[in-house]
Amino acid sequence: MTGELLLELLTEEIPARMQRRAIDDLTSLIADKLKAADIPTATIEGQVTPRRLVVIADGIPARQPDRSEERRGPRVGAPEAAINGFLRSAGLASTKELETRGEFHFAVINRPGRATAEVLPELILAAMTALPWPKSMRYPASPLRWVRPLNSVVCLLDGEVINLALGEVPVGRVTRGHRFLAPGEITVENAADYRAKLAHAHVVLDRAERRATIDEGLTALAHAAGLEVKADEGLLEEVTGLVECPVVLMGNIDADFVRPLPEGLPPEVLATAMRTHQKYFTCLNPDGTPAPRFLFVANNVTPDRGETIAAGNERVLRARLSDARFFWDQDRKVRLEGRVEALKQRVYHEKLGSVYERTGRVERLAEAISQRVPGADLEHVRRAVRLAKADLSSGMVGEFPELQGVMGRYYALYGDQKEAPQVAEAIGEQYKPLGPGDTCPTTPEGTVLAIADKLDALVSFFVIDEKPTGSRDPFALRRAALGIVRIILENKLRFGLRSALEAAASSYLNSERVPDEVLDFIAERLKVHLRDQGVRHDLASAVFSQVEDRGLARITKIEDNLVRLLARVAALQAFLDTDDGANLLTAYRRAANIVAIEERKDGKRYHDAEYQEMPGEPVEGSLSKVLAQVRLRVEELVAEQKFEDAMAALATLRKPVDEFFDRVTVNVDDKQLRENRLRLLARIRATMNQIADFSQVEG
Repeated sequence: MTGELLLELLTEEIPARMQRRAIDDLTSLIADKLKAADIPTATIEGQVTPRRLVVIADGIPARQPDRSEERRGPRVGAPEAAINGFLRSAGLASTKELETRGEFHFAVINRPGRATAEVLPELILAAMTALPWPKSMRYPASPLRWVRPLNSVVCLLDGEVINLALGEVPVGRVTRGHRFLAPGEITVENAADYRAKLAHAHVVLDRAERRATIDEGLTALAHAAGLEVKADEGLLEEVTGLVECPVVLMGNIDADFVRPLPEGLPPEVLATAMRTHQKYFTCLNPDGTPAPRFLFVANNVTPDRGETIAAGNERVLRARLSDARFFWDQDRKVRLEGRVEALKQRVYHEKLGSVYERTGRVERLAEAISQRVPGADLEHVRRAVRLAKADLSSGMVGEFPELQGVMGRYYALYGDQKEAPQVAEAIGEQYKPLGPGDTCPTTPEGTVLAIADKLDALVSFFVIDEKPTGSRDPFALRRAALGIVRIILENKLRFGLRSALEAAASSYLNSERVPDEVLDFIAERLKVHLRDQGVRHDLASAVFSQVEDRGLARITKIEDNLVRLLARVAALQAFLDTDDGANLLTAYRRAANIVAIEERKDGKRYHDAEYQEMPGEPVEGSLSKVLAQVRLRVEELVAEQKFEDAMAALATLRKPVDEFFDRVTVNVDDKQLRENRLRLLARIRATMNQIADFSQVEG
């Protein structure tokens, strides 16, 4: 016979950003602890609202199964003290309860299963204690640390109350509905009764249902007014966690705020003021311009269909936008150039000086990068770098920090002294891309500024040893590295990162190793990016870092031109997908493994440059000649960046290499002949490594 567990933790409002993680963790913890206690469940689900965490499990047995445990004890004839100690540890009274098998005593301990109702309290409390809240506190009513005060708990197994030791927090079958619409007590009998009574009490328990209700309501109201809702998945997700009874309403924005610039406010200011502070959704006209309407989600139903609520929200927004209008008007009276001096007082990092000093470093770096970005005007780049951070001291950015760069662009276009459009656009694009869903800079000057800004940040923080560790990345260096990768690849910029990193590091003493460290760091972000694009990480590794034989020396060559690297990866992938490529990879591994094994055995390296033609060895001679021809041809094609043709040239090695392995034995008794053949195998490795380090290719 199986039963049902209903657990509801009713609290004060839980922050929206914590809710989904909390219910997922709580459900997993309870499921794991039930499983560990041999109490299986047929189904288990979790639901969360702003005020409650709910776990419902079905198919729970009435008792644990009986357990039988077997332990091996001391040897027969062991000292009495050892045997008595074993009896005590096994919970047995005398040696009569032991079994003797061969030379050892054994204890067979039978433990009857406990009733599930007896086990559940300790399991649930353990799960609640282990729940990892980002922030938690102790509250007077309960000894448990929790994110917000616990008001009550419903804990039922098959309709019967399971008591939990939670201090003064009431535990039973009583809950409450919506805070305003149904605040009275509700007594529930089981999960089905609980769901039905909550729905009647104006609580939409299912988070997915609340989200869909809000999404559909936003779209319907906007379309009814001939408008569109500006897509905002993050805000939709957050608002879902703020309400138990979602009601979508529309409000009006004073027309003065949405007039054309400069009389009106920039669209980003409108959207940020509404989204960040008020959790409002932006409405757009059919042409994409901001409409004088906004949408919001109330957590209440009023007799006047929300008119009073909408009017109150309109007043709040009017005050917020009036403040923004003041900043907009006042900020434009001060030239961006006039704000640059204030950057000397703004610390970038205590070990890296002021923002003003950083501007000088970025300018020198941008000058070097601009030579590699087609269409970039050097004077516009210099001007954009100088003014890029000027808006940090503006009133608007002080109120809305997320608008830095955005406001700099508008002040450059509509300020007291207008800047060239190229300069304004570059200022607006300097922080792009802000994340995976953001676009990259599209203007040449913006591209230069964005790369220079991110490269300087990476090098600077690596110089002072503030590198990301584990999940810790306080200066968003991973995002900066991925941004550089995306900008270069999406704009198809062909330039070497190493020279740019060396230029950035030249501003610091004792930074010789930093360019290599940052290049490796960017390479890891590149691999993540390529993996997301469906490109194999091992191929990227094989192309990025190659071991190349040059005479008697072996060097590691880094491919720091990302566009060229991507072309090489694509050519390598296509090559390995062919029969010739797959078989040649097998031959490469065979040759490389033989050489590596014999080098370890002999305590020396075999250099292909020392290979000598030997008379009477036609198969070797034939392979040597083909390798020489292919090596020269591949070198020419790689220099011309004709990677597919280089792979085709490599494919001609398949037949002579196969013939060599079919007809030649490498490890012969003749020492001179053996070593010469090992050098020939090293030549196979060196020839193929001109394109990629095939030792890093998997599969």
